[in-house]
Amino acid sequence: MSLTCLIVEDLQVAADYLAKCCEKSGQVEVKGHYTNVQEALEYLNKNAVDLLFLDVEMPGATGFELLDQLAYFPKVILTTSKSEYAYDAFEYNVTDFLKKPFTYQRFQEALQKILAAPAETVGGTTHHDADHIFIKSDGRLVRLNNDDILYIESMGDYVKFVTADKKYITHNTIKNLEEKVNKQHFVKVHRSYIINITKIDDIRENDLFIKGTEIPISKAHRADILKRLNII
Repeated sequence: MSLTCLIVEDLQVAADYLAKCCEKSGQVEVKGHYTNVQEALEYLNKNAVDLLFLDVEMPGATGFELLDQLAYFPKVILTTSKSEYAYDAFEYNVTDFLKKPFTYQRFQEALQKILAAPAETVGGTTHHDADHIFIKSDGRLVRLNNDDILYIESMGDYVKFVTADKKYITHNTIKNLEEKVNKQHFVKVHRSYIINITKIDDIRENDLFIKGTEIPISKAHRADILKRLNII
């Protein structure tokens, strides 16, 4: 099994050591290294990874503050020189806690905990057969049942989840969500929209309508949508 990871660490020597451990393992591909929370968030809210190697104390904001703002839930291995963060690590449900300096053998032990997790939970992704999702909105986790979601709309670095009676805005991208939502319920119809296939009221040429909202259908997705409908 191969994992993708991001290293968020302000000390270059520590980041280089982690990268070497990943390469030596042959099981982890490093997608990037960031020295502060803000730049790491900008990357993570547009690109999903399976695993974060996350330092706690960094300039500007802590690793825990990154987790508070992250729009999805990858596996996390904390890396820090201070043991007092172990309790916080437990509270954030991180997979392991590597106290610096650590050996390659200790790195491998942490990695094996990730690899031993059920396949559907690696990377914090939602199981494709799940009947619900959790989104982070207004500082809390909100459960949305698939059947309650009408459509999802891109808003730049954010997305809007629209239900019959409420709208939720959270950091994420359509590209990332396309891989995470239940594909039996949801389909991408345009670069800016994912819709619940069961909520379509009617289709007119290059647009579909859900509860009075007009949503464009791109030429690239039109044939796939028509295949999904029960046309008689």
